[in-house]
Amino acid sequence: MRLLIADKLHPRAIEELRTLPLEVVYEPELTKETLEKHLAGVGILVVRSTEVTAAAIESTKQLNLIVRAGASYNTIDVRAASKRGIYVANCPGKNASAVAELVLGMMLALDRRLPDAVASLRAGKWERQEYGKAEGLYGKTFGVAGMGAIGREVAARARCFGLNVLAWSRSLTPARATELGVTYAASLDELAAKSHVLSLHLALTERTKHVVNRRVIDLLHDHAMLINTARADLVEMDRLLEAVDKRGLRVGVDVYANEPRGSKVFPTPELFRASPTGGLVYGTPHIAAATDQAQLSIATETVRVIRSFLLEGTVPNVVNVSSSSASRFQLVIRMQDKVGTFANVLGVLKRHGINVEEVTNTVFEAGVAACAKLRLLSRPTEACLAEVRAFDEVLHVDLVTLPMLA
Repeated sequence: MRLLIADKLHPRAIEELRTLPLEVVYEPELTKETLEKHLAGVGILVVRSTEVTAAAIESTKQLNLIVRAGASYNTIDVRAASKRGIYVANCPGKNASAVAELVLGMMLALDRRLPDAVASLRAGKWERQEYGKAEGLYGKTFGVAGMGAIGREVAARARCFGLNVLAWSRSLTPARATELGVTYAASLDELAAKSHVLSLHLALTERTKHVVNRRVIDLLHDHAMLINTARADLVEMDRLLEAVDKRGLRVGVDVYANEPRGSKVFPTPELFRASPTGGLVYGTPHIAAATDQAQLSIATETVRVIRSFLLEGTVPNVVNVSSSSASRFQLVIRMQDKVGTFANVLGVLKRHGINVEEVTNTVFEAGVAACAKLRLLSRPTEACLAEVRAFDEVLHVDLVTLPMLA
């Protein structure tokens, strides 16, 4: 099987992948536009930032698995992959420590104005009085929006700074917040109103686009900090600009709209313009996960996913396999483990119009007998079951009605 790596990946991971029964092709310069031409014969695709479009997916018949070497997978057309029975997997949480470190670094930089102090010294100035002004952070409230792997890591580090950590996410409950050692916020509005520092760690979806809107931004304290290392489109930018200008909001940002790919030129975002009233904006060029530790961790997880798929037939971290089934019945068949026995059973089900949702087959010691479990959408008729039982190789047949699970 051919494996195409269409982005940069840690060399150690590439070495490990070459030990597997794979033809490894490393093409890190591929783009959304050129990927499709390189997918012929590819069974496994690994990407980071390279977009995988529906057209690219539909252009190949041999693709079995797409691995996103990172946490999010919004650059992959998952729906198109699902329609063709292609697994999509990611590497969640492996960059959490790196992102958390940058968040806390941005918080410190905004409080102590570290980049400006360094620039002043490099310019030959000694402005101790100017840069000796800082509010301090101890005892303040640090709000975390989104309590996935990264949000949890950020919260843990914030507590080490003596900050009171307040958290909100759609799935967070008061009980779970207590387990994580954070204070529960019932809404994003409450989180913003109570936070001196608000850090965003939400996935970008239709529901979360511009979730930090005019109302949320207006609830932030004057001179509060907003740190975004997640996605640019989480924030309503016009209102944020206004808050920086008029209320001295301090902003740390690592993500931007229309980020360039393959270019070292990026027009300065409007957010970085000088504020006449003391607002402060610091930024980094989307580097939150770019530490050697994080990249090696992500690459190692990528190898684990691919090895499991090849050698065990399972896909860790798969994101497009249904977690629930519409199956209402389970057909349990004990039978002799002979060539064609299972095929005969499936043939009977096909003739009777019975759709099989899931199949598991266990072979017993010595390879003489097997037990197959088939989850079905509809109930087989007695005539259908009689046909299955009629095969000499079939030892026993049971039909189980599955419970309705909410």
